[in-house]
Amino acid sequence: MYIEELLIIGIIVVMIILYRNYQGQNVGKYIIQQTQAAYDKFAPYSFKMVRDKTKQLGQEYTPRQYGIQVAVISGFTAIVTYLYFYNIIISLVYVGISILFIPYLAYLRCKKVYSEFLFEQIQVYTSNVIMEFATTQSFVKALEGVKNSGVLEDPVLSDVEQMINMSYDNGTIDEALEYMTKLYPYYIVKNMHQLFLQITKEGAQNSADSFHKSFLTFGVTLYLMVMLVQYLLGRETYLVLLDRWYIQVLLHGVLIINTYFLLKGEKYYNENVGAE
Repeated sequence: MYIEELLIIGIIVVMIILYRNYQGQNVGKYIIQQTQAAYDKFAPYSFKMVRDKTKQLGQEYTPRQYGIQVAVISGFTAIVTYLYFYNIIISLVYVGISILFIPYLAYLRCKKVYSEFLFEQIQVYTSNVIMEFATTQSFVKALEGVKNSGVLEDPVLSDVEQMINMSYDNGTIDEALEYMTKLYPYYIVKNMHQLFLQITKEGAQNSADSFHKSFLTFGVTLYLMVMLVQYLLGRETYLVLLDRWYIQVLLHGVLIINTYFLLKGEKYYNENVGAE
């Protein structure tokens, strides 16, 4: 316990230094801002792009929301890992690791928002092309009408302009259609006459949300199975078992594997927005 006490004292000292150096500022906000600045510097371009669009759509988390997310995840991790090992140092290590996943979760959420934005734009694109074609009886003229209508935003708007240029350059629409289909592999792009059937199909999103909530609930419950084990064995017996190295390895394995499957499920949910 001597090392653990020194570690706690060290954390308190760091917090005091931060407070004195940035007195008058919100220390928590300062830490979040500095973390954000560091991550923005090294984040991949694709993430910066989708995050900028998320900000434009007004769906980016505020510093306070990020702070709450950090507090909830780190707090939950601290409680669960302490119940597993009754060791503050191990708990702090897991807390630090859990916080490292925050940027990845932010990326998944922003990617979902961006994907949903693209899918909405594709719906606008397909439905308006069909309506324009009914009037012009020309696919290229229909594309021009949609482009000039102001209903599309980049990047779909720029891609429609590229389709128009390719159609005029090649004298056919084949290459332009192939270009758009590869760029946006959605059912409604590949088969416009099934637009309304596809929209009806996407209405099943509510059931997907319900499954997502159930999945998360189940995953979190698995973390808490250690409480049931301790109840069945008794706390004293459980603490004796913790002295055996293979039990420690087993518990670490349970935490890591369960976290892996939760992240895989979260990744699938956030990427499943209508693409084939």
